[in-house]
Amino acid sequence: MRDLTPRKIVAELDRYIVGQDDAKRAVAIAVRNRWRRQQLSEEMRPEVAPKNIMMIGPTGVGKTEIARRLAKLTGAPFIKVEATKYTEVGYYGRDVESMVRELVENAIGLVRDSERAGVEEEAKRRAQERLLDLLVPAPAYDAPGDGESVHDRHERTREKFRAMLVAGELEERRVELTTEHKVMPMMLTGAGMEQMDLDLQGMFEKILPKNTSRRELPVKEARKVLFEQEVDTLINKDDVQADAITLAENSGIIFIDELDKVVASEQSHGADVSRQGVQRDLLPIVEGTTVQTRYGFVKTDHILFIAAGAFHRAKPSDLMPELQGRFPIRVELKDLTREDFVRILTEPKNSLTCQYEALLETEGVKLVFEEDAIEALADYAFKVNQSSQNIGARRLYTIMERLLEELSFEAPEMNAGRVVVNAAYVSQRLDEVAQDEDLSKFIL
Repeated sequence: MRDLTPRKIVAELDRYIVGQDDAKRAVAIAVRNRWRRQQLSEEMRPEVAPKNIMMIGPTGVGKTEIARRLAKLTGAPFIKVEATKYTEVGYYGRDVESMVRELVENAIGLVRDSERAGVEEEAKRRAQERLLDLLVPAPAYDAPGDGESVHDRHERTREKFRAMLVAGELEERRVELTTEHKVMPMMLTGAGMEQMDLDLQGMFEKILPKNTSRRELPVKEARKVLFEQEVDTLINKDDVQADAITLAENSGIIFIDELDKVVASEQSHGADVSRQGVQRDLLPIVEGTTVQTRYGFVKTDHILFIAAGAFHRAKPSDLMPELQGRFPIRVELKDLTREDFVRILTEPKNSLTCQYEALLETEGVKLVFEEDAIEALADYAFKVNQSSQNIGARRLYTIMERLLEELSFEAPEMNAGRVVVNAAYVSQRLDEVAQDEDLSKFIL
């Protein structure tokens, strides 16, 4: 993190996301401040709160992608939640604290992957030894005899099989091994499990018997099963859980989308009361509280919250004053221009045009986009985006699919070849779809 300066963070985000410089700078500074906080004294560190960010702008302009790419770049636990889902069930909706539990689950996965890399070699060695045990079972006894003993013969045979195993000569040989499965009662499945007390869940996991089964698998598949079992054995689960909680508390990022949808109108009744309730439930999580998870207690004081919303019919000032104050950094993302659509099609790493070129190349078809085709596609995307529902860059997915639908269908029978997409090709294909300027067919 020391070398990950705000300038470098913005440069990395520029590889995937076009424009929105203000938002990129804001998140880059927020991430750098996390590193700076870790360098402070033990006395000062708890006092420095994260500078939560509110992104304001229409859908499809890059709000979620900025947060997701940022988390991937820094290796931080990240989850995206929709504020509206907390109004779906009952009066207040789903438990708001569930977002913190999901973040910890994400952190568990990150820490486990990191620990897994450290034990991978030992796990492979152990898995191979267990495979040899299955292929060459140990003798029941070692009877003395003339010359070579039973034990010596077994060791010699085992070494032969080891050489064959390393050479890949036994991949289809079938072996029988035991696997374990957790038994969960019906009452713990589905929605019931989410609502049940966490301590009760843990108690059931401990007292319920483990279901074991014997399976016959080829060596190439048995090796994977044994490897995973050995990884689980070598990784200390308590250390993983403790490290995950620390990672979630100090580096976690929670992206709360559609925050504008929980703004109550002037009439405080019905669904509006529920929306106001969601804001009240969100407030302590964002302010800083302690949430109980199945892995331990998690403090949310230093989790970075990034909220987003279009705020077409409401304003950020319509939120509860206390909640507004917890998002001190506000950035407004701009609508996409025609030039932005051109850049989106060409500049980002693994852009849409690169994706389609790679997909069709698997069929032996060489797809080439000429410059005038890019310009024409950007014109269509901008025109459709302005004429109907503004869904930003996602509009390009629809247009690209319409453009290449026939080619994608025929590609397997083309027996390789080269297809050049120019402005005339774009006009011909898209004019057929949008006859008489009926642009409604482009609406997702």
